[in-house]
Amino acid sequence: MTTPIVEGNEPLKTWVCFAVREEAKHFHPKPHQKVIITGMGRMNASAAVEKAFQKGPPPQLVVTCGFAGGLNPKLASSAILFDADHSSGMEARLLKTEARPARFFCATRVAITAEEKHRLWLNTGADAVEMESEAIRDFCLDMAIPSATIRVISDNAHENLPLDFNTLMNAEKRLNYGKLGLSLLRSPRLVIELMAFQGRTVEAAEALGKCLMAALP
Repeated sequence: MTTPIVEGNEPLKTWVCFAVREEAKHFHPKPHQKVIITGMGRMNASAAVEKAFQKGPPPQLVVTCGFAGGLNPKLASSAILFDADHSSGMEARLLKTEARPARFFCATRVAITAEEKHRLWLNTGADAVEMESEAIRDFCLDMAIPSATIRVISDNAHENLPLDFNTLMNAEKRLNYGKLGLSLLRSPRLVIELMAFQGRTVEAAEALGKCLMAALP
């Protein structure tokens, strides 16, 4: 049995990992829950969780959460998907919400176009694509800590993203706002498309936060 980290008078039994703060905006952790913002991509996620483990005893549960791109054409935006270790005890809790079991593909780049998502769906059989969960859960497996992936569809399989975010990130998978601003100056119509996409991600983050608040122990 693991010994949870203690912060103040409350044991931190559950770590809730997000790649970026926008994903966590509508999740309000309880005293025994710790939010970790890992950064995007496998390397950042793995490094962030490893660093957290080095600071003290491990938690009893780790969940990796956030946005995912839809690959299964039947999935609508803001659908909640999950994959959980049996030992986590999360499956029954999640099934009581609107979440549904799914397969995830952990990619090294953002899937931008509907065509790219369709190819991934055919090649992997996964329902959704994201960039961090596999690294986090592999680390938890090595540490014998139960884990789960809980993701919300931010862009469905039929949707093209307004920008190629892969070209706007640096080597550390962080958004280069200078490049973003230059892209928007070159094509002002993208501002409207980007604002519409951000609106959909807000709705997705709200749905994810509601699910997490209901399902997490």
